[in-house]
Amino acid sequence: MALTREFKETIQARARRDSAFRRALLREGIECMLEGDVETGKAVLRDFINATVGFEQLGLKTRIPPKSLIRMFGPRGNPQAKNLFDVVAWLQKEEGVRLSVETSRRRTR
Repeated sequence: MALTREFKETIQARARRDSAFRRALLREGIECMLEGDVETGKAVLRDFINATVGFEQLGLKTRIPPKSLIRMFGPRGNPQAKNLFDVVAWLQKEEGVRLSVETSRRRTR
């Protein structure tokens, strides 16, 4: 199901005014990717970028052309690991957070 423009605008407005929501969006996008749901992760990060820095500014800061960034986080985008990690590192720095990974055992039945 495609998200409506109104829904996306609501998410962006909330992210602009609520720093805890912004951090949660960033965390959720990265967690989705780590769990193997790359498409959802890219979509959440795309919303985060649109609501915060924007692709033009992100391109200037990461030295990745904005059009490449837009494609990278688009539905058919296939980001290179280096570019993805550069973007994630810059977004964390800009947001003032440091996300980390911890291991846990899965429960088996």
